[in-house]
Amino acid sequence: MTDTHPITPPPELVQQWMAEPEYGNLGQVTLYTLSETRLTQIVTRSAQWGADQELEACCVIALTDPVCGTKHQRRMLVSHIHEQRRPKPSSLKEQAFEALKLLQYRTTDPNIIEPIRCALEQLDD
Repeated sequence: MTDTHPITPPPELVQQWMAEPEYGNLGQVTLYTLSETRLTQIVTRSAQWGADQELEACCVIALTDPVCGTKHQRRMLVSHIHEQRRPKPSSLKEQAFEALKLLQYRTTDPNIIEPIRCALEQLDD
């Protein structure tokens, strides 16, 4: 599992942003030295914030605009939008079951698959 936000700019775009020249008169701009990692964090966080603001603004419209259906339908729509655009990360158990499915296609020996499946089913989510 990663801590990556669902809306993260691709590394190529971050590189493009980092390569752009400073704007304005350099005599009036204070320049700070940042590591590439720190700058990437700042840019990513900024993009995430902007995306979150846009998502919330769209949800407000969906909740309040009668064209989106009844009050109940609007709440369901907003819930669906959040599920699709900000999905919760899979649990470790769910990830293990997905990995087991892939392993199952590579072996026909049930003695390998079945004990793992049984152990995973006993784990809490």
